[in-house]
Amino acid sequence: MRKISAGLFISLDGVVEAPDQWHFPYFNDEMGAAVGATFAAADTMLFGRKTYDSFAGAWPEREAAGGEDAGFAKQLGDVRKIVVSKQRLEFEWRNSEQLEGDLVEVVTALKNERGGDIALSGSVSVVRQLLGAGLLDELHLLVHPIAVRKGMRLFEEGEPAVPLTLISAETFRTGVLSLVYGPGA
Repeated sequence: MRKISAGLFISLDGVVEAPDQWHFPYFNDEMGAAVGATFAAADTMLFGRKTYDSFAGAWPEREAAGGEDAGFAKQLGDVRKIVVSKQRLEFEWRNSEQLEGDLVEVVTALKNERGGDIALSGSVSVVRQLLGAGLLDELHLLVHPIAVRKGMRLFEEGEPAVPLTLISAETFRTGVLSLVYGPGA
């Protein structure tokens, strides 16, 4: 059975929206390694449409430019990318396709196929649904030492509790906490 891991940048007050506006002052080699590790064993990525659009708008150009992150950009380009959207989409980034059918059913089938891990980056609505369905094996949170005070949070009020178990914790030099959680008992 394939492992499904999700990675999110999150503020101290739980905000996951628009990390491009608050995340970069905390980025360093430690964080780069943690993000890379989340994707290292993955041969498939799941995306919400907005996150996919953000990735597709940046990473193909970075791969073509051949800069220091071109290797990571190539890795992202090479994996199978499945995009969750209710709108019919057309793709230019290689190995991209749209999820057809019910998210939980399709991901359950994907998880039972042979292959490498399945990774998510961002895509909060997809992460929430997979957590609720018990399909997420690891939740990688990079908790930034900032209170953003506005924006979408990872967990919405009024939803059922989601028990989790801490698998690992590491503190980076920038004060960012790298926390990995698995399903709770």
